[in-house]
Amino acid sequence: MAPDEIQALIREFVLRQFPLAKKRQIQDDEHLLENGIVDSLGVLDVVTFLEEKFHIKVLDEDLVPENFKDIETLTRFVSQRSSATRG
Repeated sequence: MAPDEIQALIREFVLRQFPLAKKRQIQDDEHLLENGIVDSLGVLDVVTFLEEKFHIKVLDEDLVPENFKDIETLTRFVSQRSSATRG
């Protein structure tokens, strides 16, 4: 799947799942955790979505704020993980 497709799916999920994201009409580079859009429980929702939608495994060591910073970062994470799975 192309990165722009991944990014569109992640953006759609974030806007649907997190009301504050929709209310603020966030940009793809807006900090999700720092701005209170996604909290610690929300990270678990994001992980479940990524694993189910993109058929990847998010490891315990992946659960760091840097990987969940914004939609662009999540897109890169999924792209890298998808490439590693295929390779």
